[in-house]
Amino acid sequence: MTTMMATAMKNKTPFSGILLIDKPAGITSHDVVFKVRKLYGTREVGHTGTLDPMATGLLVVLVGRAVKASDMIMAERKRYVAGLTLGMTTDTEDVTGTVLTRSDRIPSFDEVKAAAESFIGDILQVPPMYSALKVGGKKLVDLAREGKVIEREARPVTVHSLCVTREDDMRYTLDVSCSKGTYIRTLCADIGAKLSVGGVMHSLRRVASGSFTLDGAYTLEQLETMTAEERVSLLRPVEEVFSELSSLKLPAFYEKLFKNGCEIYLEKIGKHYAEGERLRLMDAFGFYALAEVRRYPDGLAVKSLKRFDIN
Repeated sequence: MTTMMATAMKNKTPFSGILLIDKPAGITSHDVVFKVRKLYGTREVGHTGTLDPMATGLLVVLVGRAVKASDMIMAERKRYVAGLTLGMTTDTEDVTGTVLTRSDRIPSFDEVKAAAESFIGDILQVPPMYSALKVGGKKLVDLAREGKVIEREARPVTVHSLCVTREDDMRYTLDVSCSKGTYIRTLCADIGAKLSVGGVMHSLRRVASGSFTLDGAYTLEQLETMTAEERVSLLRPVEEVFSELSSLKLPAFYEKLFKNGCEIYLEKIGKHYAEGERLRLMDAFGFYALAEVRRYPDGLAVKSLKRFDIN
């Protein structure tokens, strides 16, 4: 273990950033986090959206202080390429589950396309029993494994776009852009139900999360062949999450006040931003905080939302 890695294990991680992983099938998202912790020599590692063991593709992993951006990245839209098999239902809503029903009817491509596209927009989706959501302190998946099925409240999600491609009579590919919290397994099951033949997901690959894509993503095998320094060099600046926001560098006096938790009035620094606007705060070393413009009794002011230069 290098001196840098040893320091990281003893203290707070001296490096931070965003790591894009191309997750293989057969392992959990937590398995990926565990592996990254070992490779980077730190426990300060998290991910921004679970992929089931059968799923592959983009897992955005955060290292060090970058974990503070987790909720922002998780809120971004996701894009998936999923395989839909019609003519059956299972208890897990994918091909790994126990078959519940079968149908021999073969719907036409136009029927499938119309059924799938009917889910574009704001919809209500009932989370599957085989999911990590908790009810009464217990995960739904654990209750399901005990043979229990409980009522789940439908939740609002958004399908921004959905393109359908035919593989054969009963197998289709779905290219889906959707909001946080959308279950693609459930979308497949709902399309099958709308067609009255049943449907399950037979494959899933996440290809984008917010502005991040599989371009620049690495496999765990690739990371294992690198030196510690090479792995650290792969970490993307957390600032990339906020690249579309305006940047602000405060005068030294106000920068000190801001870093001590004070709100900074726009009038004092001669700036004009809209109420609710978010900003990237910069200092001599670069990006250090996410801030928001808020209204106070004495006017609009910049207030820190999250600091990324301190643990």
